[in-house]
Amino acid sequence: MSGLLEHDLVGIAAAIRQGDASAEQVTRLCLGRLEGQGRAHNAVVRLDAQAALEAARAADLARARGAALGPLHGVPLAHKDLFYRAGRPCAGGSKIRADYVPDETASVLLRLDAAGAIDLGTLHMAEFALSPTGYNEHYGHGRNPWSPEHVCGGSSSGSGIAVAGRMVFGSLGTDTGGSIRHPAAMCGVTGLKPTLRRVSGDGVMPLSWSLDCVGPLAQSARDCARLLGVIAGAGPRDGSAAAVAVPDYEAALATSVRGLRIAVPRDYYDDALDPEVAAARDESLRVLRDLGAIVVDTQVPDMAVINAMMQVVIACEAATIHRRWLAQRPGDYADQVRTRIEAGLYYPATRYLEAVSLRARLTEDYLRAALGDCDVMHLPAIPITVPTIAATTQGSPADVAAVIAAVTRCTRAINYLGLPALSVPAGFSAQGLPIAFQLVGKPFDEATLLRAGHAFQQATDWHRRIPQ
Repeated sequence: MSGLLEHDLVGIAAAIRQGDASAEQVTRLCLGRLEGQGRAHNAVVRLDAQAALEAARAADLARARGAALGPLHGVPLAHKDLFYRAGRPCAGGSKIRADYVPDETASVLLRLDAAGAIDLGTLHMAEFALSPTGYNEHYGHGRNPWSPEHVCGGSSSGSGIAVAGRMVFGSLGTDTGGSIRHPAAMCGVTGLKPTLRRVSGDGVMPLSWSLDCVGPLAQSARDCARLLGVIAGAGPRDGSAAAVAVPDYEAALATSVRGLRIAVPRDYYDDALDPEVAAARDESLRVLRDLGAIVVDTQVPDMAVINAMMQVVIACEAATIHRRWLAQRPGDYADQVRTRIEAGLYYPATRYLEAVSLRARLTEDYLRAALGDCDVMHLPAIPITVPTIAATTQGSPADVAAVIAAVTRCTRAINYLGLPALSVPAGFSAQGLPIAFQLVGKPFDEATLLRAGHAFQQATDWHRRIPQ
């Protein structure tokens, strides 16, 4: 394996900046891996190889001239296929939008461009971002790089596969009920769902406008800190991002976690927890204790109410977005996707408004009970070990639904509550599939999550493991 692949995103950025590697060399390496392993694991939608190599050569010339270099100068990235780039097709994993070509570029991609990143192309995703497993009836399922018979997580499936397989050094995904955290957890990489409205959604195909969050998947918390520092903050073209100051996330990583108070909510998050996942969770807490963190058991409020309100919001908002297509092209949806969206057509407006109006109070109740006087919460990311593709697509509908519900059990409420969450690799199951935990914090306190995740990763190497 090339020594370049031993670097994380921050490391390869430093290597390019220092002249130890060229942007063109690294870009060619990533394009080759995407063409080979990426297509074999169904991670790739489109590669813009010529444009990427031209950008890489320009990056190398700029460095040679002594130009000012951005924090991602020359670093190859590729992103989930719902970020618009002017003139490039963007299907969002669907048949319905297979020919859609946007005429503007997403604000987050413009920020990455300005930081010097090289955009290699677009990555596979679940149809309209509506699967936590990587299911896509039209273009095939994403394949877990650790075992192709197992799901890779979704809906940002290609992002998880590509980062885990060292095909790219980072990727942007979106998270509406766990769609960054699922593939990060199942593929063994780090994934950050920021606070609602921390990052602009301008130029990003929506699923549910009041739940969708744009965030990074990368090898490490340090990588996610750099990427978030580039993409966070209000944009000039829209009001979808909050006008909240963006801290120096990387600088905050240097602060020790000694004395950090970590809440571990029990009951709901312990129920249905697989023994292997529980063992990995307990070991991760031991590591954090050894680093000086203080672990405190807490409880949660009625999660059935929160989950029910979350379901109302996502169903109603998705149905609003898809209403015309549902009427005109119902046969162009996969059955599993169409039925989930159609449910939103049957909720009364009063039910949706109730779910929206209760959101602030339920968030306060959750933080009071689950976080208490602590700094962060430590939850399972996925409470079961990574299931097979067969277990999520075959058999009785009830059995399939039960597996999918288990996958989303610990993630979906966090989107309704608008809180930031970081998925952190924490071990492997007996079958050799990744296990992860998630850190959840107060609104706009991504810095504390990243600091705790970084400290854990300085003491462990789970995030460094590479599929063979």
